[in-house]
Amino acid sequence: MIELFRSNDPVVISFAEALLRDAGIEHATVDQNMSIMEGSIGILPRRMLVPRHHHQTARRILEEAGLGRELS
Repeated sequence: MIELFRSNDPVVISFAEALLRDAGIEHATVDQNMSIMEGSIGILPRRMLVPRHHHQTARRILEEAGLGRELS
């Protein structure tokens, strides 16, 4: 798995998850528990990971959806 992007914004994360799920791209959102440990104030970003072989396709999908500025 390779990092696709990082974000503190739960709406962006949810939107990206929906886009990737609809495209059939496996993904994982990590560091959610770190956010809970910090008190859920949003300082620590969550990372979205995708398999290396889907990375370019996932990037293209998010760019076309207007999330290009979020990409790593």
